[in-house]
Amino acid sequence: MKQRIKRMRSLLFLIFNFAFLTSVHAQDWTRFRGDAQSTGVVKDPLPNNLTVLWTAQVEIGIESTAAISQNTVYVGGLDEKLHALDFDTGKPKWTYPVKGEVKASPLVANNKVFIGDGFGIFHAIDATTGKALWTFQTDGEIISSANMDNGRIIFGSYDQFLYCLNPQDGTLLWKVETDGYVHGMPAVADGNTMVAGCDGLLRVVNTTDGKEQSQIELGDYVGASAAILNGRVYVGTYGNQVLCIDLKKEMIAWRYEHPKRKFPYIASPSVTARQVIVAGRDKMVHALNPETGDLLWTYTSRSRFESSPVVVGNRVFVATTGGKVLALNLQTGEPNWEFVTGSGFVASPSVANERLIIGTTDGTLYCFGKAVE
Repeated sequence: MKQRIKRMRSLLFLIFNFAFLTSVHAQDWTRFRGDAQSTGVVKDPLPNNLTVLWTAQVEIGIESTAAISQNTVYVGGLDEKLHALDFDTGKPKWTYPVKGEVKASPLVANNKVFIGDGFGIFHAIDATTGKALWTFQTDGEIISSANMDNGRIIFGSYDQFLYCLNPQDGTLLWKVETDGYVHGMPAVADGNTMVAGCDGLLRVVNTTDGKEQSQIELGDYVGASAAILNGRVYVGTYGNQVLCIDLKKEMIAWRYEHPKRKFPYIASPSVTARQVIVAGRDKMVHALNPETGDLLWTYTSRSRFESSPVVVGNRVFVATTGGKVLALNLQTGEPNWEFVTGSGFVASPSVANERLIIGTTDGTLYCFGKAVE
């Protein structure tokens, strides 16, 4: 009887700890834009009043959006290194040297970190130790952040190819040639990957065999990552427009263009069932109806937006090239929190476990959260 009770206690202990660990890491931000569909949406809210919990310094600067997994922050630097930092304190865990600037954002999966560099080398790194596992060479700079679908790593290169690799050993599974640079992160949904590049096309590619399912003319080249929701793809272009593409009909459902301000969209959109949020070089944040493209509200800043917005609960967080991080009311666009730095933002916010992390172009990585009482 005593042995049975002990076994029951042990079982309950394991169940409790498994549930605890699962809940702790359930909100991890493991890739650029937060999820495989590139929606840039976080369901759990951040504290109303954020304060700086810690900062860390990366020599030269940061354009890479951080990934957060298992209590570790991973961020690429213009100092030709990938940095792993403690999520609670910001203290360094390890650094991994590469041969060029790291502008791509890391992907974390199965205790591995995947990232490309400025010399066109794609790296797989042990997430715990920072040791190299394998590399894969392309013929162009890699700014595209990697995504994962069904155990396959997908990313683009400036050599005009979309690549799919085996995450275990870096074996090439397939590659698709495009007619221009692939800058943004490929989004994946329903067994396909969607990528819009500098050739002005949205390509729909089967992730299993690499066969193109369709090509949709966009009219302008694209540097942003596309977002997918409910069978539609949303993306901003260098032609000063935001597009909605109906995947089933293989056609553009609507185009949005501001009537006065004609500037490119470099930042990737955030998409919910009720709003598409896009930030542009026109110094504006635009909220659009996802069904029709009708304008819901705008917010105007003094500086450009190249950092992609992130929707967190009932707020959207944006960052400017002038060095300001803002929280806007998701329904009205009214600002309700801001923080000003001495340097600008190109990297986008990452949100996990009630904290927001973002790096500046002068190399300061900020961690915002609830003040410790």
